[in-house]
Amino acid sequence: MGGTVSKIIRFRDEEEFIEDIDFALERFSYLASKYGHNPVGGIVLWDSIAVRDDEGIKLFRVGEFPYFEGTLRLDLETLRVMERYFDELESRWDELTVEEINYFVEMLNEALGEERVYYDAYSLGLDRNTAYIILDLVALNYLEGVLDGRDREIFEEAVEVLLKYI
Repeated sequence: MGGTVSKIIRFRDEEEFIEDIDFALERFSYLASKYGHNPVGGIVLWDSIAVRDDEGIKLFRVGEFPYFEGTLRLDLETLRVMERYFDELESRWDELTVEEINYFVEMLNEALGEERVYYDAYSLGLDRNTAYIILDLVALNYLEGVLDGRDREIFEEAVEVLLKYI
């Protein structure tokens, strides 16, 4: 995609990072709803996993499977197989590596008999306490040029948070 830049972000405190990114993404989403441009094209955390169900692809983090189980449109058998694998991953949370998550996803897809679960962090070169972000510089530049008043303040708050990590 033209006008974008991708970067691996490193952070020390995962909880603080998630709060900061949520803060920035909420502001950018608000601005995108008004002006049609969102400077954040995407973000992948080191433990982000995608699952394809009957409606599309849904993204969540290791350990969040119980919360997403009700949102996945899959047959009960598939859900139970996935639950066993994700329970095992979650039980090893403190020592998990991207290599192990990747291996679990490969084993899970093999057990399901199809590629239904995706894990991109491994191929992106992420590790624990890292994330991959795609920034749309054209959208960032556009917003920079058209905003004023309270919307400018919202924009500057969000950019300030991003700059903390970039």
